[in-house]
Parts: sequence; structure tokens; C-alpha cells
Amino acid sequence: MNVLELLSQWPWGVVDWLVIGLGVALAYIVFGIAGFGTALVAGPILILFMPLSKIVPLLVLLDFVAAFGNLLPSRRDVERSELLRLLPCMAVGCTLGVIFLLNLKSDVLLLLMGLFISAYAIYSLWIKTRPRQLSAGWAVPMGTVGGMFGALFGSGGFLYAIYLNSRLPKDEARATQSALISCSTVVRLSLFAVAGVYAELPLLVLALCLLPAMALGLWIGRRLIMKLSREAFVRLVTWLVLASGIALIGRYLST
Repeated sequence: MNVLELLSQWPWGVVDWLVIGLGVALAYIVFGIAGFGTALVAGPILILFMPLSKIVPLLVLLDFVAAFGNLLPSRRDVERSELLRLLPCMAVGCTLGVIFLLNLKSDVLLLLMGLFISAYAIYSLWIKTRPRQLSAGWAVPMGTVGGMFGALFGSGGFLYAIYLNSRLPKDEARATQSALISCSTVVRLSLFAVAGVYAELPLLVLALCLLPAMALGLWIGRRLIMKLSREAFVRLVTWLVLASGIALIGRYLST
């Protein structure tokens, strides 16, 4: 079976491919700036074309490449004690998330994703006061829930960011978060592989076809962060994410 035959499993036209590619590129622009958030941006777009149970494994494959690309330049700034504190909790959360993803009904996942995206956006936009210093014990709920959201929705990175930014300087927090997300992608990738998700060749070929869009988004994101306030850009994107989350909830309620 050649590539064209594999891609024929996805019945999309030229416009559909452009929209999908644009959604992936935009998601990795955000990833290049903030270090997380691909599913929050790409999810509401991709879900118009495929089920969530396919979207999350697809983005895990792309995140696997992107996360290691972000980690390599900053690996010396990683705070290993925080990384080792969060990793076991994240692994437990990832396992729970994969189980939920593969067993819940798609309409329930649609509603949950809409609620998750909206709650994250509202938190980011309106909660101004954040803890100056979280205790190390917060690694357990933050790591576990972050891992579960990462496997279930494709993005739990914002929880890692909340925890790490309260405990570490900016550079160390960003580097440690990149290392944690890199490890998270390996865990999720392994769990999805064991579950047989990647036995479907069309999904692997689709990920390969979307690699250029991912690379373009990362390239733009890394240059934007040097010219634009990261906080201002992420805030703008968060408004778009909130609109997407509300749209998903509305779509669920209308079915």
C-alpha cells in the first residue's frame, strides 16, 4: 500500500488539508513561545475532521519531535530535583488518561474537552493572583492531573508551568518544563503504542505529512518570542482558545 492509498483513508479535500495544516502550524507557533498548548489550539480545529481519540495520539507524535527540539538548547538549566519529583506522578496520570481516552464515548470526550479548554482559558485570563511559592507536596496533584490531562486532552503542560514557575527562576522553570513534557511525550507515546493505536498506518502517515506544518510553526514561534511579549501573545491566543472551548460545548449541546 503506497502513501496515496494510506492518505485516502482521510477523505479530505484541498481546503480541508489547508485548514488542518494551518491549525497545526498555529498550534506549534504557540508551542514555540509558551512550551505547551498544542492540543488547546489544534484540537478544536482538528476535531472538525477526526475524532478526539485520533487527534491526541497524532499530536503526541508531533509533540515528541517538537519537545526534544526545545529541550536540547536549554538542557543545562533543568532542575533535576523538581523533574524527578514530578515524573512518577506524571506517569501515573498519563496511564489513567490513556485508559479514559480509549474507553469513554466520543460525545462525552467532546464535552470534556470543551469544558477543559474553557476552564483553562478563564483561569489564564482572569486569575491574576498566583501563589508565589507552592510547597513540594503540590507536585503530586499537579503532576498526576497534568499527566492525565496530557493523555486525555493532549495538554497538561499549563499545570506543570503553574507549579514550576512558583518554585524556580524563569530559565530553570522553562527548561525543566521542556524536559518534563519531553518525558511525558515518551510515556504517552509508549502507552499508545502498547494499546495498538499506532498500528494504524494512516495515522502515522498523516503525522509525517504534518511535520512541515509543525516545523514552520516552531520556526515562527521561536522568532516571535524574540520580538513580541510572550505574555501578550499567549493572552491573545487564550481568547481564541476560550472561543473554541465554548464552541465545542455548544456543539455538544446541539447534538
